[in-house]
Amino acid sequence: MNKDAKVKRVLTALNHAEPDRVPVGEFFWTSFLKRAKSELAGGGDFNPYAHWDLDMIVVTPNMDPHISGIRILEDSGDRKLVKTGFEATIELRSGCPMPIFRDFSTKTFEQMESFVFDDPADARRFASCIDDQINSVGDALNLGYPSYAERVEACAKDFCVFGSVCEPNEMIWRMIGTENLFIKIGEEPGRVAAFIERLGDFLVGITKAQIKAGNGRLSGLYIWGDIAYDGGMFFSPSFWRSVYKPQLRRICDAAHEAGLKTIYHGCGNASAVLDDLIEAGIDALNPIEAKAGLDVVALKRKYGKRLAFNGNMDVRVLATNDRAKVRREVMRKLNAAKGGGYILQSDHSIPDNVDPATYDYIIRLVREFGRYPLDLGEFDEDISGGR
Repeated sequence: MNKDAKVKRVLTALNHAEPDRVPVGEFFWTSFLKRAKSELAGGGDFNPYAHWDLDMIVVTPNMDPHISGIRILEDSGDRKLVKTGFEATIELRSGCPMPIFRDFSTKTFEQMESFVFDDPADARRFASCIDDQINSVGDALNLGYPSYAERVEACAKDFCVFGSVCEPNEMIWRMIGTENLFIKIGEEPGRVAAFIERLGDFLVGITKAQIKAGNGRLSGLYIWGDIAYDGGMFFSPSFWRSVYKPQLRRICDAAHEAGLKTIYHGCGNASAVLDDLIEAGIDALNPIEAKAGLDVVALKRKYGKRLAFNGNMDVRVLATNDRAKVRREVMRKLNAAKGGGYILQSDHSIPDNVDPATYDYIIRLVREFGRYPLDLGEFDEDISGGR
């Protein structure tokens, strides 16, 4: 593992130039990791980033509005009920791939306006082992992570490390609930906008503090921000532009001032505001969900060197575990890497219906055919036309 080579590889690609080979990043569902641990490591320790010698890894700090840890309200084996520092009550069930948000302490405009955020620069977020919602409550309850600083230091020995931060929409729905948020936007958009501006203050603080805590080890920042479903935006593009975009720009500015690249992780199809994301300061887009109708090769033709890309391998194809179909998917998507500007990754995360041997095959394909100059043979496509 040559960390310096990986950092150079990732940053060269994000700067729209060709490194030695196409860099690879990834996210994995806990269920896939359990399967890989059993099948590839005989039940022993298993780190997918080390096992496949991936290029980059994302480390997330404690972003809970209140630094309270995870409070377990109920644990009956197959069902767990927890309350987090977002003051959200969340249920996790075995066999259910995603957590279920059951209740929120913050519901009314008055509660939103009186909400007091804990200090975003509080050292406990970065130097202490305090469980938090983003890291700990997902497809499983994962408690006991080392501190952010420890994780960054450990990962920086072998990988290109990105920190991460949510943008305001990714925060507000976790605080008040998605349906409640949409109703409130319809009722009094100005009051919602005022709260989102306060969230912007908090998140810029998280950004600056984690960069400082990273102690020069970060190369970039992932910005989590789901603002669309597979059919379009959650709200009108004009509302997003007037309310959310200024806060996203502030986060990007803080990252760029520190010399870091920005990758925006937005699920769904937010094509209506891609140009706005670029204007706000986004360097690359992730995960580029194929199942939401997005195609990275077509996007590369359209945007050229204006935007880099990170993702778009269709996990539905990968989950067939059909080598011919998987090969076609990987090789075609490598067209987006022509001239740089592409980090290979799935179009969200690797699920457990992808055979670990299939993922191993993907890595071998990229190592063989992802070297520059690219020779994609029968899968080669013309990508000219980007601005």
